[in-house]
Amino acid sequence: MFKSLSHIYAQLIDDISGKTLITASTREKAVNSGLKHGGNVEAAKKVGLSIAEKALGKNIKSVVFDRGGYKYHGCVKALAEAAREKGLTF
Repeated sequence: MFKSLSHIYAQLIDDISGKTLITASTREKAVNSGLKHGGNVEAAKKVGLSIAEKALGKNIKSVVFDRGGYKYHGCVKALAEAAREKGLTF
């Protein structure tokens, strides 16, 4: 995951092949619709739900969550909890 002041990004990467499998961010129209700002907790929840839906659609159920050095609170926590609620395990 990566976050800036304006946007939040999440991606699933296959470490063995080094390829990105799935991405989700607040820059996508499906995620960004209805958001006033792309860098807050509400936006992080939508990104978490989106990445989990896409992963489950490709039969990926378990991942390792790399918070990218960010503390586990606020946006990071909201993204992780939303993905867990949708069915992704880590």
